Amino acid sequence: MTAILYDYWQSSAAYRVRIGLNLLGIDHDTVPVDLIAGEHREKANVSRNPQGLVPTLDIDGVTLTQSLAILEYINETRHAGWLPANPVERARMRALAYAIAMEIHPVCNSSVARYAVEQSGGALTIEEYMRHHMTRGLVAFERMLTGDGDYCHGDAPGLADICLAPQLYNARRWGIGLTGLPRIVKIGSNLVEIAAFADAHPDKHKPE
Repeated sequence: MTAILYDYWQSSAAYRVRIGLNLLGIDHDTVPVDLIAGEHREKANVSRNPQGLVPTLDIDGVTLTQSLAILEYINETRHAGWLPANPVERARMRALAYAIAMEIHPVCNSSVARYAVEQSGGALTIEEYMRHHMTRGLVAFERMLTGDGDYCHGDAPGLADICLAPQLYNARRWGIGLTGLPRIVKIGSNLVEIAAFADAHPDKHKPE
């Protein structure tokens, strides 16, 4: 049975899952859910994703939500090796992934950012808000990186790299400079050379 990914082209969380599916060569069909048009709040999407979010993945006869849960499922069932075998190294990889997916991303979610800007009474622009929080998060992420491997942890892309690529897309989208973040820049340059990452890029999934 072909997997089905309920996706929005510019969603960071969906972008992560696209990368994961590509890395493992998992055949899947894509069903777009237009967040701008509010399709995520409609009954069809809420019935499969009670939070009214994307992504949702139908695979192996089950329906999964939350990008990191999806990625860990396909990592475990396909033996992808995105998490190191050593418990300490595995915790470190998770910490890197969570620093993006659970710290930077939620604060910089577009609905959260818009609400914060509206509540500021004109004191903030959405650009200022995004740049402040993303920059602070990426600076901390740079400090968390150790070693001199080609990727976030060692010489093969893992869970943290799958999270980093969409965050770098968002940083560039909001005009955030990466000066002073040499490890992140190096890793990002390596990731764009991998077909699975390049093919998951939002520009390749943007509706016509």
